[in-house]
Amino acid sequence: MPPQLLADGIGLLETRLTEVKELFESELAGSADAVMPLVRHISHFQGKMLRPRLVLLAGAAAVGRPSLGTDHIVLAAVVEMVHVATLIHDDVLDGADVRRRAATINRLKGNQAAVLLGDMLISHAFHLCSGLECQSYSRLIGKTTNLVCEGELLQNLAEHNWHLTADAYFDIIYRKTASLIETSCRLGAMAADADNQVVEALAQYGRHVGIAFQIVDDILDIAGSTRVVGKSLGTDIQQGKLTLPMIHFLSAADQPHRDLLIGLLESSDPDRTDHVRKLLQPTESMAFAKAEARSCVNRAIKAVDILPDSEFKLQLIEMARYVTEREK
Repeated sequence: MPPQLLADGIGLLETRLTEVKELFESELAGSADAVMPLVRHISHFQGKMLRPRLVLLAGAAAVGRPSLGTDHIVLAAVVEMVHVATLIHDDVLDGADVRRRAATINRLKGNQAAVLLGDMLISHAFHLCSGLECQSYSRLIGKTTNLVCEGELLQNLAEHNWHLTADAYFDIIYRKTASLIETSCRLGAMAADADNQVVEALAQYGRHVGIAFQIVDDILDIAGSTRVVGKSLGTDIQQGKLTLPMIHFLSAADQPHRDLLIGLLESSDPDRTDHVRKLLQPTESMAFAKAEARSCVNRAIKAVDILPDSEFKLQLIEMARYVTEREK
């Protein structure tokens, strides 16, 4: 995170974020002895902690002060459990070996253990959430988890579909990525007893930030450096998953170049990832995708106009801008 995200009154939120991490760990601490090494290993995957951070920050920004209760801490831990579970499952689907510069669970213990560990995390998330009095939280987490799973399934079914539209792509990334970020912001505002207009504004902020975040992730999968990003890259290319730069290229390029890209994506050439990168990186399709991400960020910032002025609102704005500037 940029340094300004950790300054001034945000220091209090950082203290509460430490409580979130402690709750996350304590909820899983009773796992069987043989499972605990894997539980401890997933701490490597908790990098930016964007989603729990947004639960806390949205709660503070909704009312203009850091009046966060126990519900915020629990909900922040819950969304992080769901998120980490999806990362573990994603690595199985992508055949990834590295996540945040650490070995993935599937690389360490195989796909079966990884799937089961992800399932265990989701189960713990619902167990933790069920202890809160407001059952609207559990229903919203359940609905969002369904959307995430649907998004992953839709993406799986769209592999090698060279006619995938931009609209279909945006629907997939909303479900698989943006819906949980949207829910994180919505939960934070709900737990702060914000009025409905503020809740919806923060949910829209989260939705647009989430879409921008995934677009940038997809750009980095093509143009990023594994050393900098810290995870396996090129998995979209290897599995024939069209992302926004590729979708734009297939709609804008001449027929020979479209055929070239499809041929590379369909080939078994071990160097096809590098060939696709060299084909796409100098094109306007990469710039188009970056511009779409910036447009989403601008919509996110516009959505929080109605919030009371506070350092927490400013932090939301800075966090949105950071999404399109990040290199990992």
